[in-house]
Amino acid sequence: MSQQQLPLPSTSRLAGVDLARGLAVFGMFAAHVGPDPATAGGFLGAVMQFAHGRSSALFATLAGVSLALMTGRQQPRTSVAGRQAMARIVIRAVILLGLGTVLTMLDTPVDVIIAYYGVYFLLALPLIRLRARALAITAATLAIAGPLASFAIRSALEPDPSDGLVGLLLTGTYPAITWMPFVVAGMALGRVDLTSDAVRTRLALLGPALALLGYGGSWLALEVFGGRQALLAVSPDAMGQLAGESGTVGTDSPAALLVASPHSGTPFEIAGALGVAITVVALALLAVRHVHRLLAPVIAVGAMSLTAYVGHVLAIGALGIEDLPGPSVGVLFGFILVTALAATLWQRLFRRGPLEHLLNLATRPAQLVR
Repeated sequence: MSQQQLPLPSTSRLAGVDLARGLAVFGMFAAHVGPDPATAGGFLGAVMQFAHGRSSALFATLAGVSLALMTGRQQPRTSVAGRQAMARIVIRAVILLGLGTVLTMLDTPVDVIIAYYGVYFLLALPLIRLRARALAITAATLAIAGPLASFAIRSALEPDPSDGLVGLLLTGTYPAITWMPFVVAGMALGRVDLTSDAVRTRLALLGPALALLGYGGSWLALEVFGGRQALLAVSPDAMGQLAGESGTVGTDSPAALLVASPHSGTPFEIAGALGVAITVVALALLAVRHVHRLLAPVIAVGAMSLTAYVGHVLAIGALGIEDLPGPSVGVLFGFILVTALAATLWQRLFRRGPLEHLLNLATRPAQLVR
């Protein structure tokens, strides 16, 4: 095999994933400490609006990619190696549940996603040995079935929107019933050869197509086929579903399933946000091949995304920031610059971020599984 035919090293693939993860972290910063899109206006307002919902969806999609990388990448691990990988996932899930609960108890204005990650990891365990095609089909099925089930269950039972298990599964800001499609789709991405030019080209086409299906399909359903009028017919308050941010599918009318606003939890929103996530991953994989050095600070943040995320929640609490979104753009840039600088300096000295190192140590007992 000639040198030109040799595959790219796995580090290029991981760098692209880390770049996408770093962008997701910065997107979460924008949603949490950036200016309010409604008041920022212009280009800045558009950028802030783009970050809302889509950055967390990218974060969840990349969590699925991580699950695939942990369990064998293109070839799912079996036998002892497979059981050890599943044990590591269980340990990580329990730790994330605990960490997310602690961060939530700090009572910052951030809707912490970490505990939801723990639930996603546990729910993904039965799917660990599936290949890319089966995972993609499962993700597509869940993207339709999850929102419909959420609508039906919450319409019939009106469950209490608690912060406990019901919140994690059904009524929270990132409920598993409508967020697992992102995780499973991410697992499908992690099962394909991301170093292949053909795969990256297909992803670069698939992402925008899904985004167009989701956001364009929602626009047609609302503006052309009467969805907006159906919502207004129920109650003027039902139009609040167009603004999203609740985390759950609206139950005022079945027409609420037609919106695609951030955190609305509908099939259209899932398709649109997943399309954006796939597009970002495809572009990140391409970017690291050409401008890797320039993007090194963002890649460093992505490599220690758990530390960066927890750090920004703690910083929000320490600074006494109470209204999200709302701080000035200077605060946002401050968060980004400090995080990028700290991550870059840390990576020069250590292989993993501090929380990532502790998490790795905590999962070592999984090696005892036989």
